Amino acid sequence: MRTVLVLSALLAAGTAAIAGPVSPVSYDYPWCVYGGELGISGDCSYQTREQCLASASGRSNVICKENRRLLFQQQNMQPPRTPRSR
Repeated sequence: MRTVLVLSALLAAGTAAIAGPVSPVSYDYPWCVYGGELGISGDCSYQTREQCLASASGRSNVICKENRRLLFQQQNMQPPRTPRSR
């Protein structure tokens, strides 16, 4: 019985090692911290500007801005404007 438990534990550990780490669910929140070690994509895990500013506070070479991906999506979702006739 003990051998079976050891083998099943080894099998589970090997499977987890092969599968790799589980990636967290990613959300595109409206506010991001950009710059520094965060790279071009930034850290977009802030629902409010205040949360973003609090996270950026005390960190060097970072800024808090609106999420570029969401702005781009909103821009593409709007219907094209039709010219008005006079």
